[in-house]
Amino acid sequence: MNRSLPALTVLGAAGLLLPLAPLASLSSLSSVASAAPAEQAVPVLNGDFADPVMKGDGPTTVGIDFWTGLNQRYSPAASGRTDASHGVALQKDGNTLRQRLRGVRAGAKVTVRYEDSPAVSKECTGEQVADGQPYEVTASGGPVQEVTTAGDPDRVKGTPGKGRWTGRAYVFTAGENEPLLTFTSRVTDSRTHVTCSPMIARIRAVEVPTAVDKTVNKTALGTSEAYKGNERESTLQNAAAACNGENACAFRPDTRTSFRYYDRARVVGEAFVNCTRNALEHSRLLSYSERSHDSISQTYADAGLALNEVARLPTSGDRTEDEKRVKERPMATQFALAHEKDWQRPWQWFSSDQRTVVEKIQPGEVSWVEMQPSRERVEGWFVSKKDDYRLHAVVDGPSRAVPDRLLQRTGPMSEAEKQRCAAARPMTTTPVGADAPASSSDKGLLKIPAPTAPGVRSSDRSMPLD
Repeated sequence: MNRSLPALTVLGAAGLLLPLAPLASLSSLSSVASAAPAEQAVPVLNGDFADPVMKGDGPTTVGIDFWTGLNQRYSPAASGRTDASHGVALQKDGNTLRQRLRGVRAGAKVTVRYEDSPAVSKECTGEQVADGQPYEVTASGGPVQEVTTAGDPDRVKGTPGKGRWTGRAYVFTAGENEPLLTFTSRVTDSRTHVTCSPMIARIRAVEVPTAVDKTVNKTALGTSEAYKGNERESTLQNAAAACNGENACAFRPDTRTSFRYYDRARVVGEAFVNCTRNALEHSRLLSYSERSHDSISQTYADAGLALNEVARLPTSGDRTEDEKRVKERPMATQFALAHEKDWQRPWQWFSSDQRTVVEKIQPGEVSWVEMQPSRERVEGWFVSKKDDYRLHAVVDGPSRAVPDRLLQRTGPMSEAEKQRCAAARPMTTTPVGADAPASSSDKGLLKIPAPTAPGVRSSDRSMPLD
């Protein structure tokens, strides 16, 4: 997940350009990758082309839910299928059928399985389907795979075909997040009827995702992305605005890429140096706090733009401001509700605490306290209720799942500390008679004479001397 931000072009004060290429690793830390995950299902929305519900057997040319492109759709019976999958004819050369594969991240190995058939349209002649019909399948980062359906040489124009369905597979490595899967007709004969074109049915997909990189710093969570349907948005503004209401969006965490971890240790308070010849023991009060970070605000900052009001999660680091955002920002509520539902514990945007520690420091040693905060990182999507806008976000905050670590430590002095301890006590000089013996005693003085300097407090006390 550690990704560099490509050069971003500022489109205007209201938005920011999102990257169109995969994001490369910037981590200067050693890579600590998780074990390679197993193959997992990828949601292909409306992969049977059943929605919207169609009347009759077709063909119809209405838009198919979650897919982009107008194509000819047939009922399962008219497609010659024995399951509930509808057949979709790709029409003529250059026409496409497209969908972004939700949740797939750049670098994942994806396998798409589907079935194809020559056209069942009664407009087809035997010659047009005898040797099969050509089309292409491709996806972001993958090769263009040229395919020809099975042939149907016994066809007679005016008689619908029965379908000759053949299982296919297309394998690719995702070149971007949410890769775009595309089927394209390559029927070029101008005499061919628009309905007489290769057919696709029952699309399914699985992936082997990349291992989660847990070395990514919380201050560099990557670039957030926004989509409307299958189209990438050039800015986050519209997607964030779509979530600006109590129930306008729901946050959907991706549990595969969300995790808990201990952050790097940091020194809390001062180091106490014992320059004496004796052991020292004392108590001191330590105060410490943690804040959250999010990829949305980091994306705006990296683009040099002011953070949009509706996208302001409680991650500013200003406690007063963040407490206000918790109450007023709908996206903060949407995120917190989803977290509590999935992990059965509340999300906290910030935390603070105090501890009293007792230190026992040996001569020539230094004492200090380090803290390793417990944190968790949640990756997922803000999805509008109409499922038209999707906004990807990563949020990193203090965790309630496991306690913070406080490490009370003592150790030898550094060379600089040794030099400081060896330094002479600051003194002043005696300019006159520095080498002379001490003068006679003051025995016999019964009263302290009144001070003569102006402004000096007078004293009439007597002081008996032995």
